Amino acid sequence: MNAFAPLLAPLWFAQLFTGAKSFVDNPLIGSTRLNSLGLHAARVQAAQAMTARRRKRLANAVDPEHRTTFDRDGVVEIRDFLSTETFRALQEQLFSYRGPAREMVQGDTITRRLALDPAARRAIPAFEAFRRDGRWQALSRYVSGFDIEPLLYVQSILPQRRDAAPDPQLAFHADTFYPAMKAWLFLEDVPVETGPFAYVKGSHRLTPQRLAWEKQRSLSARDGDCRLSARGSLRIDVSELAALGLPQPSIYAVPANTLLIADTFGFHARSPASTPATRVEIWAYGRRNPFRPARGWDVWSLPGIAERRIPLRWWLGDKAAGLIRQPWRPVGIKGAADG
Repeated sequence: MNAFAPLLAPLWFAQLFTGAKSFVDNPLIGSTRLNSLGLHAARVQAAQAMTARRRKRLANAVDPEHRTTFDRDGVVEIRDFLSTETFRALQEQLFSYRGPAREMVQGDTITRRLALDPAARRAIPAFEAFRRDGRWQALSRYVSGFDIEPLLYVQSILPQRRDAAPDPQLAFHADTFYPAMKAWLFLEDVPVETGPFAYVKGSHRLTPQRLAWEKQRSLSARDGDCRLSARGSLRIDVSELAALGLPQPSIYAVPANTLLIADTFGFHARSPASTPATRVEIWAYGRRNPFRPARGWDVWSLPGIAERRIPLRWWLGDKAAGLIRQPWRPVGIKGAADG
């Protein structure tokens, strides 16, 4: 690595102005000396400020009640999101669909995803009622801070594997150092015993306490014993929340046809499950370079391209598997609830 440092230095420097977050892959991002001088804290502050400017330009399209809830809590829950007729059609079509699936194993949990690509959308026409819904369009863009089309999947959380390490998603964490959007439209009820989403309300706000915590963690994350923290997804123990002026986590045990959307700069986790169960949902993800000033002008959101991004990302990940880690392995043609 040292022999190539002069060649890689320009790349490492350029990554400071992107969403690159790993403390171990970039010696500048992971530099204890630079972070003690405020490098990580400055990136966090700049990303928050630019997101706030973009959100301000997206705010008028959002329902005022939803915007108020999100600005306060960092998470919005909307029950009975689709009409009963539309939701039942979506359930029937989605559970009947079978397509190319990928799975990732994390500890004792298996996550399966099917891309909502052109073939899936033809087989699940009711999905368009969700994708085109004005509330969804406005709120997903406001939370992500960009006028972009998010990545959309059918996602299944499958029964736990026995005799495996705990799921790392059970630990409360921030996905990255800047605001980003994740959302779930639950196709089935999510009772508390099946491990619902948990979120620390208000933890998406950059308070002085949170900024100090970010700086302190940036000094030790690279050399700590948590691999995911070292790669930029900082973990936090619930015992630390009070010192940051934050409440205990809220658990979102919700009925089917609930939309949940959150800023994953806020602390969140999957709560522990006490009984094996398969959970199926439409899962959405929206994230771009946090230092990009424009809120729109996104070629990846254009019709004809947006719905083909996921297969392309998987294909590129497979081709580059020797250079970058590809955690999503193909498992053949499957349905969302197949065993």
